[in-house]
Amino acid sequence: MDLVTILILSILVLVVALLYSSVGHGGASGYLAVLSFFVIAPAVMSSTALLLNVLVAGMGSYAFYRAGHFSFRLTWPFVVTSVPAAFIGGLISVSEKAYFFLLAVILLIAAYRMVIVVNGSAPEPDGSRTRLAVAWPVGGGIGLLSGIVGVGGGIFLSPLMILRKWAGAKQTAAVSAVFIVVNSMAGLGGRLVRGGLEFGSLWPLVVAAFAGGWVGSHLGARRFSSLTLRRLLAVVLVIASGKLLLKTFS
Repeated sequence: MDLVTILILSILVLVVALLYSSVGHGGASGYLAVLSFFVIAPAVMSSTALLLNVLVAGMGSYAFYRAGHFSFRLTWPFVVTSVPAAFIGGLISVSEKAYFFLLAVILLIAAYRMVIVVNGSAPEPDGSRTRLAVAWPVGGGIGLLSGIVGVGGGIFLSPLMILRKWAGAKQTAAVSAVFIVVNSMAGLGGRLVRGGLEFGSLWPLVVAAFAGGWVGSHLGARRFSSLTLRRLLAVVLVIASGKLLLKTFS
């Protein structure tokens, strides 16, 4: 991959990391959307997205924890089943068409999440506890899908937590950040075991993700994110999803 392409990718990754980290996400769906516009193998795409996820969501976890928003009580019921499921998902190798189809669907969900579930319009939590009968299968299902595709699962978990009124926006962001880190590490572990861990020449993206994640997590832990920018990102996700669907069915 030439230097210009790497530079363009780095800038896009920086923007994605900044926006996603402001709401406690690692940005895997955004990275995958960006990478899908270039000729990159699915194994490299998913491995790179998971690695950047760990980095960015890790910084987000620290920032939201320092700001006092993290709750272990809310987090553990989802993590206890999602981590082994994400590892199993990382062991599963799917066909290129199946991978692109799953990714297209996830990008559409991510776009919806970016536009609809916003900090300023989230319903107030009612103090109800997370039922294990709900949290365990939800965590396992999210973890398995996340491990297969190469995302952390925050785009599924955070809307659920907000809409079920289990937590407020910032507490949800804190839980999602930790959830994403452990799932991404488990997904990488599964890929490593089956020999599917590939990064190609995309290491410069780590620097871009670090810079964007550091700024975004700091801003997200202290103030609301920009709805306008998130809507623009949603447009990118929809375009990338359409491109992947065309590739899948062509």
